[in-house]
Amino acid sequence: MVLPTPLQAFSGMPKASATTEKQTIVDGEKMTGAEALVRSLEDLGVKDVFGVPGGAILPVYDSIKDDTKFRFMLMRHEQAAGHAAEGYALATGEVGVCIVTSGPGATNMITPIADANMDSIPMVVITGQVGVNAIGTDAFQEADIVGATYPVVKHSYLVTRAQDIPRVLSEAHYIARSGRPGPVVVDVTKTAQTGTMYYSWPQRMILPGYNPTTKAHGRVLSDAAKLFEQSYRPVLYVGGGAVRSDAGDLVKELSDVTDAPIVTTLPARGIVPDSDPKVLGMLGMHGTIAATGAVQRCDLLVAIGARFDDRVTGKLDAFAPGARVIHIDIDPAEIGKNRQPDVPIVGDVATVLKDLIPEIKREQAVHGKPDTSHWWDVINKWVEEYPITWDEPTDGTLAPQWVVKQLSDLADPDTIWVSGVGQHQMWATQIIEFNKPHSWLSSGG
Repeated sequence: MVLPTPLQAFSGMPKASATTEKQTIVDGEKMTGAEALVRSLEDLGVKDVFGVPGGAILPVYDSIKDDTKFRFMLMRHEQAAGHAAEGYALATGEVGVCIVTSGPGATNMITPIADANMDSIPMVVITGQVGVNAIGTDAFQEADIVGATYPVVKHSYLVTRAQDIPRVLSEAHYIARSGRPGPVVVDVTKTAQTGTMYYSWPQRMILPGYNPTTKAHGRVLSDAAKLFEQSYRPVLYVGGGAVRSDAGDLVKELSDVTDAPIVTTLPARGIVPDSDPKVLGMLGMHGTIAATGAVQRCDLLVAIGARFDDRVTGKLDAFAPGARVIHIDIDPAEIGKNRQPDVPIVGDVATVLKDLIPEIKREQAVHGKPDTSHWWDVINKWVEEYPITWDEPTDGTLAPQWVVKQLSDLADPDTIWVSGVGQHQMWATQIIEFNKPHSWLSSGG
């Protein structure tokens, strides 16, 4: 079996041909659970999978070796597979999928799973598990990965029967990407992988707990539009939820209609191009003075897919003290968690904005558009007086900020930027000019 390296896979190099020809599988054909797992991923439209093989997941890898419908990226460590799946999801908007073995292979995935949970990244993590009869016996490389990851997953499954695999993977893929995205763990026992079943697709899903509210009620949209009409110092505070919803064009339209400046969290950089004069950059502890100052002085704060985390707010009772708040989020648990809004709006960001913008235009047609010219005079003065600057070293070394600026100036507009976490992450998000969503891959949790 010859597998492409990650570099080969992403550079478009062809996958090595299989040594045996794979038989065409039709609905209703008898097959093993491992074969059904691979077929389910194909039928879900999965194009790329990351992973590391191991004993408890080998039946699945035996089925993967003959597959030609998705690319498999062999990683060097399970944690790398998890972070690669995260990055893939951030860059493409698709669900990231990784397959690892039991025990240490599964526990190595905990950090990527927790990170995906914090940053609302859609990911399906498939782990191998010992046979059903060995569970609870402290078998070799047995680990309760479902229990270990329970606090940091959106959902999890322990699969003990081959016939459950197509349904579980169909549900897991849907849950990972629906509503507020997140990681789903599918722990597949050796018993389920080697057992036989009759495959059928598509699977019927009954998931009443995962049917999120996507469309806002007309009354709250009207209330929000009225607040815009009464505001002379509005600010749009945009978070990663807007990126997940692909709402960049709608955020820009809302800004244009209301003359509201746009400030973003770290994960939302690039949601609207930095070249747009209404974009003030990132707010908060490491944000620009213009962005943070605008939030502190605004009379209306519109939180769009954002969670009011501590790096943005500092002391909550001192954050945007004079502002009324509209909070738009698909996760009702986020509404009022850290800051109580005047108008809470539960729904998908893009869907809500599509309905809210016409409501605002109707209000403006009746009452006129508030004059925000003085507000912009103040903001533009901040932008001019307080640009991002740094001290140049006097010992002949290069300032890291200068290096980041040179990279930004030289980079192609379609560049995807990736950072670790630390001071370099802050310099990158402050200095790089981001002009596209999904171009900034960095952990915000």
